[in-house]
Amino acid sequence: MPDIGNKKTFSLDDAQVMVVIGSGAGGGTLAAELAKKGIDVVVLEAGKLTSRGEFLPDEWASFGQLAWLDKRTTSGSWRVARDFPNLPAWICKTVGGTSVHWAGASLRIQPHEFKARTTYGNLPGANLLDWPLTRVELDPYYTRAEDKMGVTRTHGIAGLPGNNNFKVMYAGASKLGYKECSTGHMAINSAARDGRTHCFQRGFCFQGCRFGAKWSTLYTEIPEGQATGHLELRPESQVVRIEHDKAGKVTAVLYHDAAGKLQRQKARAVAVAGNSIETPRLLLNSASAKFSDGLANTSGQVGRNYMRHTTASVYAVFDHKVEMYKGTTMAGIISDESRFDPSRGFVGGFHMETISLGLPFYAAFLNPGAWGADFARAMDGYAHTAGMWIVGEDMPRETNRITLNHDVKDQFGIPVANVHSDDHPNDLAMRDYGFERGEAVYRAAGARQTYRVPPYPSTHNLGTCRMSAKPADGVCNSFGQTHDIPNLFISDGSQFTTGAAENPTLTIVTLALRQADHIAEQMRKGAI
Repeated sequence: MPDIGNKKTFSLDDAQVMVVIGSGAGGGTLAAELAKKGIDVVVLEAGKLTSRGEFLPDEWASFGQLAWLDKRTTSGSWRVARDFPNLPAWICKTVGGTSVHWAGASLRIQPHEFKARTTYGNLPGANLLDWPLTRVELDPYYTRAEDKMGVTRTHGIAGLPGNNNFKVMYAGASKLGYKECSTGHMAINSAARDGRTHCFQRGFCFQGCRFGAKWSTLYTEIPEGQATGHLELRPESQVVRIEHDKAGKVTAVLYHDAAGKLQRQKARAVAVAGNSIETPRLLLNSASAKFSDGLANTSGQVGRNYMRHTTASVYAVFDHKVEMYKGTTMAGIISDESRFDPSRGFVGGFHMETISLGLPFYAAFLNPGAWGADFARAMDGYAHTAGMWIVGEDMPRETNRITLNHDVKDQFGIPVANVHSDDHPNDLAMRDYGFERGEAVYRAAGARQTYRVPPYPSTHNLGTCRMSAKPADGVCNSFGQTHDIPNLFISDGSQFTTGAAENPTLTIVTLALRQADHIAEQMRKGAI
């Protein structure tokens, strides 16, 4: 596994470099792929460079080390705004982005989910739209992404072993007649592969994989890109504005470096991959006389259609010890409910996935603010507890959006993001049904008590700069190229037209591979 470290530097006045903002699944992959094609790339990452050896096997300490803790605000009726008003998202501010923190679940979006408007119909209160591409178009890139990431149960790669948390889930699922239950498609090595070791089942997936068994751009894509001599990584470089010329073409990026000094990097093209909160925030904060509502926002869709998946958790206490924290965090998935079946009372589907939290986070998330005998009883039963996470397709709504809070500024004096969200009735119906099904799985496995746990701060943030066939309906085309500015790209989950029921990272990587091919071709033709 190559060591990370700058092999090349580019001048601030080099107007031929491609600037990629963010080093996570989208930005890190895109930058590396472009570098491999001989294109010079500067990666600007707001977070610090943390090596695998520095990862902390301690939830609270790791959270402080890796999480994006810059000020944000919230509004709307969603439960997260009440429980975590200044922490709407649980994502990372570090080289590698949230690919350091993610659990590894790697599922392809289903064909019908790319056609959500056609499949689900005109759902009142939802801003549904078909993606401007199909599963058939993406399948070759999905195949490349799975091979690159080492996704289990694809390309002949064996599945991960099941821990006790999975065995409990599997027992209940089997008794209920579910057929699609396994340790899943995971971007975690079940055997040594591509210079990375196998999973040691330590249980600290969310805290960064010290052994590198879990795929992360931190120690895969970015070092590979640097090795070409065409990629420069600049950690602790927080971008505050994108500039453009009179014609509207982006020309430079302003950022504060590690010392807090404002720098200006010229650019041939810019790709924004700052997660679905920071990406629209940057575009909105880059408003100008020509683009008074923010960059790439003539449609008014920048920041709108925020999705974070319909999530919740079910935990259950058993007579015997489960010790859910031992083993891989999310290597256990029931997919039977991910189908389209409106007879259940909602459109879209969901997955049930094993999850485990250490005792401190379990206490914080079980029922935020709760105390007393019931809470103490749940804590006492921790070693006997199994857990699952429900993740399903939430509905895009124009009113669910990222806006600028001009009353609250960050450390650089820039307005912070406000995250507004209200659950659609379809989301509520899906969550209630998911709770019932999750509890049924555990009761079938012999649980003596179950707990319904509300959503955590969001890890799947999607849709705020969505793809669309028509410029009036979204922000970018099927290649993530913004409709308004041909040399400005969206390279993260912001470009999702709808959320689907699947964990998004595999699709983000897949889209980045396709986008890299497109950008290289556009540059070859002189169009960029």
